[in-house]
Amino acid sequence: MADINRVILVGRLTRDAELRYTGGGTAVCKFSVAINRRKKTGDRWEDEAHFFDVVLFGKQGEAINQYLVKGKQVGIDGELRQNRWEQDGQPRSKVEIAAFNVQLLGGGGRGGQTQAQPRDGDSFENYDNAPAEPAGEFEDDIPF
Repeated sequence: MADINRVILVGRLTRDAELRYTGGGTAVCKFSVAINRRKKTGDRWEDEAHFFDVVLFGKQGEAINQYLVKGKQVGIDGELRQNRWEQDGQPRSKVEIAAFNVQLLGGGGRGGQTQAQPRDGDSFENYDNAPAEPAGEFEDDIPF
């Protein structure tokens, strides 16, 4: 049986993303997300925050780095990776999420930030609040 290592998360950035480049010129975009988990304590439900470090390599990291700001909600599809090294003679390790795909989701982040460039002729201050395109008319109930 093959091993499975897949992670899918939706959370909010805890800080602005950092973009760096390897010696070979590969882009490395690093950021951290907070994921809330609801748990029942006695008769009450409470939110419990979990924090995860994420790394996104290559062109996608370069392209969306500017939009990955503190508070922004993102969807992440990736895998867990354990980095191991030695520091002061002691073995160290850290587990992080190596993202395959990062999707910008709902609002959040600093005001005035945009998720994407406006379409021709549009000048939205915050693209999150842009009006939806008209649905159009379909001959049946399924629009595809």
